[in-house]
Amino acid sequence: MATYIGRREFILGSAAAACPLAARAQQPTLPVIGFISAGSRDTYAVLLAAFRQGLKETGYIEGQTVAIESRWADGQLDRLPRLAADLVQRRVAVIVTTGGSSSRAAMAASGTIPIVFLSQSDPINAGLVISFNRPGGNATGIALLTGPLVAKQLEIALQLAPAGAPVGYLTNPQAVGEAGDYLHEVQAAAQAIGQQLIIVNASRQHDMAAAFAALVDQRAGALIVSTDPYLFGRRNQIIALAARHSLPTIYDRREFAAAGGLITYGTHLADAYRQIGVYAGRILKGEKPADLPVLQPTKFELVINLSIAKALHLQVPDKLLALADEVIE
Repeated sequence: MATYIGRREFILGSAAAACPLAARAQQPTLPVIGFISAGSRDTYAVLLAAFRQGLKETGYIEGQTVAIESRWADGQLDRLPRLAADLVQRRVAVIVTTGGSSSRAAMAASGTIPIVFLSQSDPINAGLVISFNRPGGNATGIALLTGPLVAKQLEIALQLAPAGAPVGYLTNPQAVGEAGDYLHEVQAAAQAIGQQLIIVNASRQHDMAAAFAALVDQRAGALIVSTDPYLFGRRNQIIALAARHSLPTIYDRREFAAAGGLITYGTHLADAYRQIGVYAGRILKGEKPADLPVLQPTKFELVINLSIAKALHLQVPDKLLALADEVIE
């Protein structure tokens, strides 16, 4: 027997079936944060987790209340302007940048989209803000001011190198702004005490072996690795070459020591990434970059990997161990 449905029942039933679809269609679109870095995604896992934690502290959870569009230059700095333009075209609500080169690319791409930067150098000199307390434009963030730390890194290197030996300095010449600042700082610090420096460059993977060969040929007693997203991304290769050539090496961030590097001295980078997550969340809630002061780190950490020191048959001075914030056995 055929079953017939009255017109009213059909209309009600059809409306009920359509309700879930209508509800889904009416769900608000998530705000989108654009994230741009000169480095590589696979080397930033810990730092990205810290960034997400900062967002969470302001009520934003990726995939639930906010979306993140990431762009990675993989060490190819000439790609940054195109990546920044792509985020602008995507009409993201905020752009987060993780270095001077990516910050300048984002600023050139948009003068209106809010930008939260993590700057290794002075953001005023870089043209990102007009002052620390009142940034004044569409950008604010964290200024790590890494350059002045190079003098302390040189001091540590001299405690590990044989007396009178030159100290190497590995830099990425493609990172024009920051690299020049850091190089000037280390050269000034070395000149002040009459210390010989060996400057070696690496901006591509196959440059690394040649750089270390030059250091060995010139009998470098220790090495300082410059602050740079590309060099950070190649940290496993750098650490392996330092171990192969038994060269005591000083880095700028804890992640190097955790990956098998000897000593690091620098800012607590994960906390800085957490803070830029907090700033991004506050801007999504309606605050303006011009009103958020540029923050500076107040804590610097010295991390020593004693297991690597033993592998290098290196005696770390007791006074240096006493100053360490963390010793990895």
